[in-house]
Amino acid sequence: MCNLRWVASKDQEMVHLNIRKADPADARELSEILNEIIAIGGTTAIETPLSPEELADWFIAGEWPLTCHVAESSSGLAGFQSLSLYGNPPKGWADIATFARQNPKIPGVGTALFAATLAVAKERNIEFINATIRADNAGGLAYYEKMGFRTYNTIEKVPLKDGTLVDKIQKQYEVQKGRSDL
Repeated sequence: MCNLRWVASKDQEMVHLNIRKADPADARELSEILNEIIAIGGTTAIETPLSPEELADWFIAGEWPLTCHVAESSSGLAGFQSLSLYGNPPKGWADIATFARQNPKIPGVGTALFAATLAVAKERNIEFINATIRADNAGGLAYYEKMGFRTYNTIEKVPLKDGTLVDKIQKQYEVQKGRSDL
């Protein structure tokens, strides 16, 4: 059971976050967070809104998820991060997905979530964590770089639903070293 307290500073104001394992009962609020990100556009590879049931299956309790954590603030859930075996990664690898509430944005959500996710990755003897990020998602690329992920591959010209071609950047994190130097 993971339950962490995290404090981040927002313009001199302290923001308290509680990090805990996600539960299928969180899926409604988490789908609202994800669907808002999808509606804004330009960041997530997921282009179609998910129902709470679909979100629970994809990220919390379905066939692929290894763990999913949520960040709780005083105003509700602020974000979530899932570690999964989606896409059948090589042995010793897992895939990560991170989503944070856009309005209001709360500082430190991704950093706090990654600390909890990394602890589970170590417990499960995951060697590498893969993050696949759209090349036009500057915030996502910067976040994973800040966490210690390093680029190892580019998937070029992946078509979106509307036909737009975007590259996807694959970054890896070497779990036991605590960083990825390629």
